[in-house]
Amino acid sequence: MRRLDPFLASLIAAIVLATLLPCRGAVAANLRTLTTLCIALMFFLQGARLEPRAVLESIRDWRLQISVLICTFILFPLLGLGLSRLLPHLLIGDMWQGVLFLCCLPSTVQSSIALTSIARGNVPAAICAATLSNIAGIVITPVLVMLVLQHGGVWSARAILDVATQLLLPFAIGQALHSRIGSWVKRHKLPLSLTDRGSIVLVVYTAFSGAVVEGIWHRVSLRDLAITGGLDLLLLVFVLIFTHTLGRLFRFTAPSTISLTFCGSKKSLASGVPMANVLFPTATVGTVVLPLMIYHQLQLFICTLLARHYAQRRDF
Repeated sequence: MRRLDPFLASLIAAIVLATLLPCRGAVAANLRTLTTLCIALMFFLQGARLEPRAVLESIRDWRLQISVLICTFILFPLLGLGLSRLLPHLLIGDMWQGVLFLCCLPSTVQSSIALTSIARGNVPAAICAATLSNIAGIVITPVLVMLVLQHGGVWSARAILDVATQLLLPFAIGQALHSRIGSWVKRHKLPLSLTDRGSIVLVVYTAFSGAVVEGIWHRVSLRDLAITGGLDLLLLVFVLIFTHTLGRLFRFTAPSTISLTFCGSKKSLASGVPMANVLFPTATVGTVVLPLMIYHQLQLFICTLLARHYAQRRDF
């Protein structure tokens, strides 16, 4: 059985610490300023890492790339909306927002590629699909949040400025400086990766501190967490089956079908937490990211089992 993901364990520890020792007052204000800077740095490094030609290469197998984007940014939101309309009273409002926000997020990069490799899938296609999904998500996710959650506040003047300055601008600057610092960023991948993850842990601690002060654990029960886990599992299993079937219908090769299955079903915790911090009020961020954290562990566990199964195949 797969162990708890160390990154997720760090996030859970941050939640526990925020529950026991939430930051308040001036400390909370200073940490919010620090998290803003950390988020901008994360997206700057993403832009610096990515080779500009990767975007052009990603459109070569256009049917696969479009299929991944459709599953990520159309199928998932429609499923989330359907469940929320069908079962509106199953969860409290903030948790439903979290499920819907999860459905609006881009795919993962590292784990999608790693699992595709384990499963003997089309790794170059997975690299392109996951990369394109994350680039598109910087713009598409805020738009989807507005449409799916009817969260008009996303497009307030302050929110537009936050998205531009914390996400788009740092990414664009990183892309512009890729030729100068890209190789340095790649050589220092491990320490910079730890910096990225440390920044996300800080964002989670700050967000949950605000949520604890606002009484999150009086609003969210163990029943809510269990139901959210069930909804996350339902979404994951349905999309895994759908993507596999879609690959067969389009007569993709087995390796390309594997790439579609993993890239089309994954959701990025690394992108989701910073985006939630930008798009939602401080008081609700902690609740909104809970469904994403649950989904993160489910997708790692189930997709690892599936990748090992695919690795032993002769064909489909």
